Amino acid sequence: MLFTQYYLDCLSHASYMVADTDAGVAAVVDPRRDIEEYLADAKEAGVEIKYVIETHVHADFLSGHLEMAAATGAEIIYGEAADTEFAIRKVTDGERISLGEVTLEFRATPGHTPESISVVVYEHPDDETPYGVLTGDTLFIGDVGRPDLLSSIGVTAEELGGQLYDSLRNKIMPLPDETRVFPAHGAGSACGKNLSTETSSTLGEQRQSNYALAPMSKERFVELVTEGQPAAPKYFFFDAVANRSDRELLDTDPPAQLNLEQVLEAQRNGAAVLDVRDALDFAQGHLAGSLNVGLEGRYAEFAGIAVPHDADIVLITDPGQGAEAQLRLGRIGFDNVIGVLEGPEAAFVTQPEVTARCSRLTAAAFDEARIASDDVQVIDVRNPGEIALGSIPGALEIPLAQMQDRLDEIDLDRPIVVHCAGGYRSSLGASWLRSQGATDVSDLLGGYDAWVALHAPA
Repeated sequence: MLFTQYYLDCLSHASYMVADTDAGVAAVVDPRRDIEEYLADAKEAGVEIKYVIETHVHADFLSGHLEMAAATGAEIIYGEAADTEFAIRKVTDGERISLGEVTLEFRATPGHTPESISVVVYEHPDDETPYGVLTGDTLFIGDVGRPDLLSSIGVTAEELGGQLYDSLRNKIMPLPDETRVFPAHGAGSACGKNLSTETSSTLGEQRQSNYALAPMSKERFVELVTEGQPAAPKYFFFDAVANRSDRELLDTDPPAQLNLEQVLEAQRNGAAVLDVRDALDFAQGHLAGSLNVGLEGRYAEFAGIAVPHDADIVLITDPGQGAEAQLRLGRIGFDNVIGVLEGPEAAFVTQPEVTARCSRLTAAAFDEARIASDDVQVIDVRNPGEIALGSIPGALEIPLAQMQDRLDEIDLDRPIVVHCAGGYRSSLGASWLRSQGATDVSDLLGGYDAWVALHAPA
């Protein structure tokens, strides 16, 4: 058996290849859209990808099932409850497919979504203990999939939460303790609230450490898994629809190179300008009205929060980073990048009138500003689970994913200081508020962590 996990830190996304090298047959599970790595590994192992399996209709990224099917002719497999515009094979609870000796067994595990399945992997069809189980977003390491993402389109969190409780206890937990657990996401994903930095575990370890697998009533379970969830990024609904659709394939051509005049023209015509440089470089000088979404962080996710999915996008990057910035947007289905300005500093020097600088305060300067004026608004853009562990007194709590919907709670004419945990999200939040007309906006260097460190007992 060949078993490979592919992990994307920037999306906290795990995908898998399972193959029987003797039979020369492989399946890829929950692939991303840029599929070259899977194809290269399959070629090296001498196997043919005959199946592409989706554990559910994803919301946090645009999956690569169509790209994989087009490249290999693989059959696309979903759970029985899935509804798509393209041809799929629907598998029933308990159904098996053979890759040779290696055997995959599908278990219906609704809860995160109605069509969710888990894939039990056996090295041999008669093995009593499976090699592992691919749990999708049903069971994470340290957590379980959130059941509230579909509540806005006709299925309540309580209904899905009850299904998730049953799926875990009736379909996953009966597996032996030695069964390895391989989820679709790790720490940082907005598909859960307490995900571990580990990307695999065993079922025995999860019985001991995962709060959601502890003995409890269904009602208590639903209460626990729905409280404190991070605000869902706006692009989640778009991706959930797109993953059911017969959409365009990923375009891997590099973005067009633009000069500053072309960027300004696109901006005047309504394009969103994403500056993906480091927040410190952005603060020193950037195109007025642009948004700072640093490429070094969870760039695609936060770009999907800040920019409408149907907006034209212009990228501003360090030299040589345009193709990567475009690809990572493509992973969430944002395919409308019209061009990139790489290494913008020289162009900015020639036209300083179209640029701006921004204020970033140290924790000490932040305290001084609040002492000097009680008019300062402090905006905490962290998620509820983070805020529950501590917050700056008097801060207005607006998760970054909710800022656009709650703009009316912020007085754009008063001084504003935006903070997150470490300073990445706050730079985006502050730049977005400036794009909405706020003129006195700073963000907190080092975020809440720096402020706590300043106020820690000596």
